[in-house]
Amino acid sequence: MKKILYVFLLALLSINSAFAQKRKKTDALYKVHEKSVITTLKFLTSDELKGRNAGTKEAEIAAKYLEDIFVKNGIKPYFISYNDTLTNFTPTTYNVVGYLEGTDAELKKEFVVIGAHYDHIGTTDKPVDGDYIYNGADDNATGTTTVAELVNYYGKMKSNKRSILFCFFSAEEEGLYGSKHLAKKLKDQNFNIYCMLNFEMTGVQLGGDLLAFITGYGRSNMADKFNEYAGKRIIGSNAFEMQYQLFRASDNYPFFLEFNIPSHTLSTTEMSTFKFYHKLDDEFDQMDTTHMTAFIQQMIPVVEKMVNAPTQEIVLKK
Repeated sequence: MKKILYVFLLALLSINSAFAQKRKKTDALYKVHEKSVITTLKFLTSDELKGRNAGTKEAEIAAKYLEDIFVKNGIKPYFISYNDTLTNFTPTTYNVVGYLEGTDAELKKEFVVIGAHYDHIGTTDKPVDGDYIYNGADDNATGTTTVAELVNYYGKMKSNKRSILFCFFSAEEEGLYGSKHLAKKLKDQNFNIYCMLNFEMTGVQLGGDLLAFITGYGRSNMADKFNEYAGKRIIGSNAFEMQYQLFRASDNYPFFLEFNIPSHTLSTTEMSTFKFYHKLDDEFDQMDTTHMTAFIQQMIPVVEKMVNAPTQEIVLKK
């Protein structure tokens, strides 16, 4: 009997090891294509979308484009439809929310929320050199594109043990209304959330030794765990972020308030030197799509380890 049990355990370990090696090899082979990054970013920043101001028909066109990315990747709507209409904002606008169930019988009961806001500030009646459209490339077509590429990855790999809620938020520029609405709605439904990861302004290189900075660095160990997952220090703090409390300024914050869980934004833009924040010149041509592609490629194995960790390794700091 002991011999049979030993053989069974040995076979089980062999199968698990082979599966782990196969998955590692498959993940390493996955390639983020710059052409895909460019396609999404160009569409979102096109003049035809007129700055994607929340509640406009152009923002609705952007939302439909993002919905189609969910459909293409087999990501289901979490609610009745992908469109999560805001109840705290007028005119009518909506978040675009998709859901990918986890593969583990227990861990799939926990959710990782991954998001970015797709709206921007629209147009101006005071054009400069004929330009009147705030295209909002870095803010935040780049973050939206980053999440879209993660959707592409998980749509293909479906390698997440935890469930993932992918969220494209509206009305962030008006006061975080999209994320406030969704966080409260999920809280009222007793949503089981592990952590929230938000992407904002990922279109230019940060410079220095870090790949990106995290908002609210000291509030949880997310940066420490991400560096551990990456095998090197890629995420850190930022003086501008701390001075202006950017932790409170993006769509991570309502999830922190409602759920009291690790909720952070990652950015690669040094805002103290970036010249085009909320300016007419924040356009596609100013973005470094090679950098964006490399950033997303490096984030994939980090996010993989986060959604597949056997325990809740990312926790708030006391």
